Amino acid sequence: MTYIVYTHDAWGSTDVGRFEALAQAREVFDALCNDRWCNADGGMRGLSLVEQGADGVRTLASHAFAARTG
Repeated sequence: MTYIVYTHDAWGSTDVGRFEALAQAREVFDALCNDRWCNADGGMRGLSLVEQGADGVRTLASHAFAARTG
């Protein structure tokens, strides 16, 4: 099983990292959710934590950053 953290922005999705342990992937996902730059950037739309295995891909968690106005 592989756990992948993706960022999402106006240009698409980017693979931030692939992890063998869910705990490691969750740590990175949580850190990015709370990162000041990610929250203030305005271009970052969200994050996803997915599980990739023999049965396909399954989203375990997602986070949407607040849209900036002005």
